[in-house]
Amino acid sequence: MSHLENGRGVIVVGVDGSKSSRLALEWALRQAEVTRAKVIAVQAWVAPIDYATGGLLIPEEQWIANARASLESIVSHASAERPLVPIEQRVVAGHPATVLVNQAEGADLLVVGNRGHGAFAGALLGSVSRHVVHRAPCPVVVVPDWK
Repeated sequence: MSHLENGRGVIVVGVDGSKSSRLALEWALRQAEVTRAKVIAVQAWVAPIDYATGGLLIPEEQWIANARASLESIVSHASAERPLVPIEQRVVAGHPATVLVNQAEGADLLVVGNRGHGAFAGALLGSVSRHVVHRAPCPVVVVPDWK
């Protein structure tokens, strides 16, 4: 791996709570264990807006706290089998595809699931993985939801 952080490779993984993102996190942790890399688990968030008033439906601080708690729970569960793999957690505001491409800058690998939680689930399934495959600054692994 060419880009190293403190002598370790870096694997960025997108986590949104979906089954496929949990599988992607598990895959990233296994890969990190084998390659002695660090995992950066990223959860992007976009607060829902009430278009009638132009205000947030949920206060931004609460939205961030909810996203952070969700990410911590998912990472805690997934990392229990691989306690020696270093994991950093990041909750970042913005569209998931853009956030993941930005977070993958300088990483050795970006890992995503093939399906996630989209506002228009039927129309956008796979849109984030398609976006990052074409725009990521590093190799991308898309983990299928076959489990």
